[in-house]
Amino acid sequence: MATKNPPKAKKAPKVKQMELPNAANGVVTRFPPEPSGYLHIGHAKAALLNDHFAHTQYPGGKMILRFDDTNTEKEKEEYQESIREDVALLGIKPDTISHTSDYFEQIEEYCFKIIKAGKAFADDTPGDVMSAMRLAREPSVHRDDSVEDNLAHFEEMRKGTDEGRRWCIRAKISFANDNASLRDPVIYRCPKTQTPHLRTGDKYKAYPTYQFACPIVDSLEGVTHALRTTEYNDQDAQYKWILKALELRAPFIWTFSKIQFVRTLMSKRKLTKLVDAGVVSGWDDPRFPTVRGIRRRGMTVEGLRDFMVSQGPSKNIVNMDWHTIWQTNKKIIDVMGKRFTALADTNLVVCKIQGLDKDEPYSETKPCHAKYDLGEKTVWYSKTILVEQEDAQSFAQDEEITLMNWGNAIVSGIEYASQDKTEDITSGVASLNNIKELSMTLNLAGDFKATKKKITWLSQDQPLVPVELVEFDHLLSKDKLSEEDEAKWEDFLTPKTEFTTSAVADCNVADVKVDEVIQFDRKGYFRCDKAATEGQKAVFFKIPTGKD
Repeated sequence: MATKNPPKAKKAPKVKQMELPNAANGVVTRFPPEPSGYLHIGHAKAALLNDHFAHTQYPGGKMILRFDDTNTEKEKEEYQESIREDVALLGIKPDTISHTSDYFEQIEEYCFKIIKAGKAFADDTPGDVMSAMRLAREPSVHRDDSVEDNLAHFEEMRKGTDEGRRWCIRAKISFANDNASLRDPVIYRCPKTQTPHLRTGDKYKAYPTYQFACPIVDSLEGVTHALRTTEYNDQDAQYKWILKALELRAPFIWTFSKIQFVRTLMSKRKLTKLVDAGVVSGWDDPRFPTVRGIRRRGMTVEGLRDFMVSQGPSKNIVNMDWHTIWQTNKKIIDVMGKRFTALADTNLVVCKIQGLDKDEPYSETKPCHAKYDLGEKTVWYSKTILVEQEDAQSFAQDEEITLMNWGNAIVSGIEYASQDKTEDITSGVASLNNIKELSMTLNLAGDFKATKKKITWLSQDQPLVPVELVEFDHLLSKDKLSEEDEAKWEDFLTPKTEFTTSAVADCNVADVKVDEVIQFDRKGYFRCDKAATEGQKAVFFKIPTGKD
């Protein structure tokens, strides 16, 4: 079939504002998630920008997926596997997959080095007291302890003894610095519980903090450009101090804004509570901001990538409306969505067609899309068709309307439901205003441009496919929760956020596969969540387009 405008695979564009310094010497980026939860859209921005720089903006670069597995109390194998899957869902293929734990031995050696250099000390100040002292810019009583004492305490920490677990190692930077992250931060600690590490088991008893391990591993792995959100701005100075103190090569830090959306929960703790309480179906629920949630709702990799790249240079943190990202996605799905027909099956109206020159039902092959070459579909025609009740109620006697994918017809008869409220063909209770049956006379020579009403319809003489069309609302009823609201955030949950319409679709929908994006005429774009099988309805999730 000839194609006017064939859909083309888009490539994320190079963005001048996002040029990296010293990129001519090679680009190595890293995405270092902690395996303590499922990736959400904020992580997606970081992952996609790292991938964009290494593989699109500067082809031939390298991207590392590194699991920041330094906190045994929060990490699970489940989360590590989910991150691998989510990165794949984003269309990202890391060049290397590593773990911070791969470098535990070397990181320990660097901790010995920084202590011996007199740039770190051991401290047994209780956590709450330490926090208060740092806030008050007061030095620890152990700040000037001898190197020998500090090394002895670190050895006890490494053994995991009761004495050792009382202590931590702090960088000796500045107890009174205006930048709070430089006020002698903790760089090594013993977990409160001796939970075995996912990969190293009981080999290590003390672990580096992310703030200490990250710059070291970045340097060791050859990272050239460390991408960090602006919320880390204060910690960038600590990152650079550690590298300088250890005499390690320093990557260039490139910052970008953290992404936030209105009426959206991003907290792992809160999302976990909703999953555990059964408020949602799981971490892949279409109402969740998780990678698998938004992908299940119909977000494409291309749409997500284009949106994130367009946001990349911004340093401003704003509470964005979801309409913006869905508008970007619509440009992608518009060229891939085959067009079919579905009718809400509550009180469907039988319509008798007059003027058809064939007595028996017949079918014709039509393009799946008027503009793009997306294959062909079968359209059935017959003397008995179905239309939605809402459309039928809008018709006037002798009005000319357009039957989409067929032609014009004139409403020649309208029969209203009887007043005894008998059930109609779909077992829905009829009201006095309901239409029971229509008659139409074809006028295929009529001008479809002149009609005000273009309606969808289905021939009864085809194997109709039962489907469910599902729409979702935001989980939160308020755009942004204040600090006061956060304490009672569950009060702001939207009471009902899932809406299902039972419908019937044309015979072609029987062949639609899971994850396929289609368009139901006059109803919008949908992603197939469950394909039609014998005895099971197909389920389609409506994809927002920025206008919903």
